[in-house]
Amino acid sequence: MTEVASGSTDTHPDAATPTALGPALTQRGLRLVLDKTTDMAARTLRVPLNYYGDDKLTELEYSTLLRRTPLAVLASAQIPNPNDYVVRSMLDDSLLITRDRSGKAHVLLNYCRHRGAMPACGSGNARRFTCPYHAWVYDNTGKLRGLPGKAGFDDIDRADYGLVELPSEERHGFIWAVLTADAALDLDAHLGSFGDELAQWNYETYQYHDERFLESTVSWKGALEAFAEGYHFPFVHGDSVIGQNTVANTHVYDEFGDHHRIGFPFNWITELKGKDPSDDWDPIQYMGVIYWIFPNLILANSPVGVEVLEIFPGKSATDCRLRHSWMARFAATTPEQSELYDGIFAQVHAAVRDEDFAMLPQCGEGVRRAQHDHMLIGRNEIGVQHMVEVLAGRLGVALG
Repeated sequence: MTEVASGSTDTHPDAATPTALGPALTQRGLRLVLDKTTDMAARTLRVPLNYYGDDKLTELEYSTLLRRTPLAVLASAQIPNPNDYVVRSMLDDSLLITRDRSGKAHVLLNYCRHRGAMPACGSGNARRFTCPYHAWVYDNTGKLRGLPGKAGFDDIDRADYGLVELPSEERHGFIWAVLTADAALDLDAHLGSFGDELAQWNYETYQYHDERFLESTVSWKGALEAFAEGYHFPFVHGDSVIGQNTVANTHVYDEFGDHHRIGFPFNWITELKGKDPSDDWDPIQYMGVIYWIFPNLILANSPVGVEVLEIFPGKSATDCRLRHSWMARFAATTPEQSELYDGIFAQVHAAVRDEDFAMLPQCGEGVRRAQHDHMLIGRNEIGVQHMVEVLAGRLGVALG
């Protein structure tokens, strides 16, 4: 893991003991801003170019990392009611994610056991799904309930031919699954103490609002890194609220094993100067609280909601796909509130699309065309270093 070193003042505790999500975290952010410093890593990190640009490494990421690690495949708020369902494409698989009549969530491979067509599409509320090819019928737990011409299949046990169900568990406002049917899912082992951190947000009470999709010609790992440092804020986001409201190159950093939290202080945190910390020093009011959940999930929290950013590899090492969604902390109960939320999501998505994802293809081109052998990650990019060290460690990539 990244060894933490302080700047001109001792601004960061031992990385093994993260600061609680409360006034003390705000106090740390204020001190960093006033001291004009940031939490830093102990040294710069040299990352070989093949970490970002090797297609063989991408194949390994698919097979041994992304398909063997619990992923948050859907926000609970997307299927809030019994018999709700959503069909999602993830790692090129079609997933049928359902909530049965008892309220239990299921993650099913959306492929008929007869000839492989897809019984479900889109989203909605349904108890049963009919394959469009030969009309085999499945219920929302995946059980095979009917098939025309059953005499042609009178030597099979229907119980053996339900939709394949992936290991899954619903917790902290998300449905988690491993995208390999015979793999084990141990969410406690995956999240560790980070589970307690997530539980404080009560994401299960949030209201799902909208989603949008982007693709880019950059490594998925490089795209993740855009959400792990504020070094680029004044240069990439200078004309938007991110650059205008957030203190550049300053962040409060805490590790939770393979995951981390970064607090990016807002300019108005300086209003607290000279005041005694109190319960009013709620971090969410004074900084953008960003989580990286290993391997591919970013949660960007604000006082009114959370951005959910899922980043996956594309067809090559320097292609990626992003699903960007937004959930409201407080449910919209009027058309005016819904319109307000439309505006908020449009604004934050525009920053990702027109600023981050407008710049990132240049990074991808730098990887494809470069004639040097490594990239350099600064001490002030401690969150990026953590991402690289964790992912490189799992993939067997040596760092310098």
